[in-house]
Amino acid sequence: MFDNRHHISILHYWNNGERCARVIARECNIPISTVYYNLKKLKSQGNLDRKGRVTKSHLITPAFSVAIGQILRRNNETTTSQIVEKIQSMYGQVLSRWTMQRHLNRMGYHSTLPGTKPMLTDGQRERRLEWAQAHKNDDWSRTVFSDETAIQLFRNTVRRWSKAPAREVKRVPKCRQKVMVWGAIGPNGTIGLCLFRDIMDAKKYISILKVNLLPAARRQYQDDWRLQQDNDPKHTARVTKKFLDENVPCVIDWPSNSPDLNPIENVWAVIKNRVEKRRPKNIEDLEKFFMEEWARLGTEEVNLFLNSMKSRCEAVISANGDHISY
Repeated sequence: MFDNRHHISILHYWNNGERCARVIARECNIPISTVYYNLKKLKSQGNLDRKGRVTKSHLITPAFSVAIGQILRRNNETTTSQIVEKIQSMYGQVLSRWTMQRHLNRMGYHSTLPGTKPMLTDGQRERRLEWAQAHKNDDWSRTVFSDETAIQLFRNTVRRWSKAPAREVKRVPKCRQKVMVWGAIGPNGTIGLCLFRDIMDAKKYISILKVNLLPAARRQYQDDWRLQQDNDPKHTARVTKKFLDENVPCVIDWPSNSPDLNPIENVWAVIKNRVEKRRPKNIEDLEKFFMEEWARLGTEEVNLFLNSMKSRCEAVISANGDHISY
């Protein structure tokens, strides 16, 4: 296939008065037959345009575009090859899937992989709606939000600018290590953090609360605070409930399958992104960077997320209990 850079080189010498094909071919490292052909075009038509060229995309008429839109509205998982087959059966027009793909891009369609969200049952949506209606006017100034998460070594979520996206590669090992994290936040900022590598059960969870939650929460809020936690089995185990009843002033009820309601999820996303940008090389770096970024979180930054609780409740109500974008 002819390289458009050859056009540019030949035009450069032509515009500077060079008419010798051998000189241009030698200077530009272009086959002399190619130079002869293009010099002939320049002499006859004054440019190197390919006159009369009809691209395959011109074969797709407005009627085809309407039909393509209808096909995708019925099923937007239809592949380009299947669209081509349907157009051929409807109109008798033969097209390549590459021509179809380019036309879809011009129509504003782009191939994408949908984001995932946990599935909600009708009962879960109903309970989320009831919860949001009951708590939309709560005073959240004494609520401690908690959660567990995992951060993996050699994550690959930081976007970058590139002129050659297909050649952008981040090398990662086949088996990546990870660290488990428990944390809690409140209106006064961060409260507690615990990193661990073993599996958390009810006994481990109680131990974490004793060391990493109760002292700081009592210091910041005395006995006037309430704890938010999700409905993980280790949180609702009988031994855990007994411990919470004896040591925590209040535990707020929480709807199942509702990470979008918990502002600490946004905190996790911020910290993980910052840790990844620091490029930890081993599990020790990962733990060290996570603790440092957690310590850097200011009260104002934490409250940006905490202050969204009312709007989260209102969004759940508007969505009739379905997931929201937070």
